[in-house]
Amino acid sequence: MSQINRLGGGQIDRTKTLDFKFDGKSYQGHAGDTLASALLANNVRLMGRSFKYHRPRGVLTSGSEEPNAIMELRDGARQEPNTRATTAELFEGLTAKSQNKIGLPQI
Repeated sequence: MSQINRLGGGQIDRTKTLDFKFDGKSYQGHAGDTLASALLANNVRLMGRSFKYHRPRGVLTSGSEEPNAIMELRDGARQEPNTRATTAELFEGLTAKSQNKIGLPQI
């Protein structure tokens, strides 16, 4: 797993690797990661688009006030819309989708 943006230290347990999906693509993170930190560690910067002009949006802050990285977690009847990626704890098998998108090319 190549995560060039991963810093040492912190609350992340690097001995436990977790698999998750974002917009249909598989990624890996660690126990203690948030969805946002795992995506940033995997070099994913584009997490959605603005509502009016569809401009690219990524993580701006690291707390619960995050305005840009709004995700849809899980599938089917257990779907959770409008969840901030900075507050969603990563778990094994998590499925997340970006909201307000018409195709999301990687930046």
